[in-house]
Amino acid sequence: MMSMKKLFIIILLLSGTPRLAFAEKNERVKQTVSPDTLPVPNIPNLLFYIQRDPNANTICYQLNLDKKGNIDVKNPVHAFWIRYPEGGIVKELSFVQNKFAYGLKVTKIGEDEFELKSVALIDSPMYLKKDNKNKYQVFILVNQKQHVLKRVFVRINGGSKLSPNVLYVELKVMDPVTGRLLTERINNPGGKS
Repeated sequence: MMSMKKLFIIILLLSGTPRLAFAEKNERVKQTVSPDTLPVPNIPNLLFYIQRDPNANTICYQLNLDKKGNIDVKNPVHAFWIRYPEGGIVKELSFVQNKFAYGLKVTKIGEDEFELKSVALIDSPMYLKKDNKNKYQVFILVNQKQHVLKRVFVRINGGSKLSPNVLYVELKVMDPVTGRLLTERINNPGGKS
């Protein structure tokens, strides 16, 4: 699980979050959000999404289909922003965000199966493949078992733009057999005291 911790810390650090998003060092962030009160994206073929302090802006990862409704094997995942504080507008990731923070490197590894690696940390693969209902999902390893990734939430409390104080990263995953939702919280993922 350590590699997933590093993945989301690096994603956060390279996210291009506006300068005002973080308080000065050792100051408490006045604007914090509860993951349970944030909007849930309602878009077709949503695979998973990332949210973090201090606002509701959301990075979505959507299954990319061609005009016939088949997966686009050259580009199976489309990542983009939903800027809820700006009226819910959809924006493409910037070149820097796509190249260094939120983008994915995709490798086809089998029939209907792709390995996804974050551009921020290459050694943390996720897998896009069909579940037992023939629906594409993104799978990650949590507690030595494959789970479907649904949401990532990053709690920030102060720090700076390049060195935020990440209190925890929360992964919401689903057991692919039972459908039960689980939350995996990684406290103090940066190891700061």
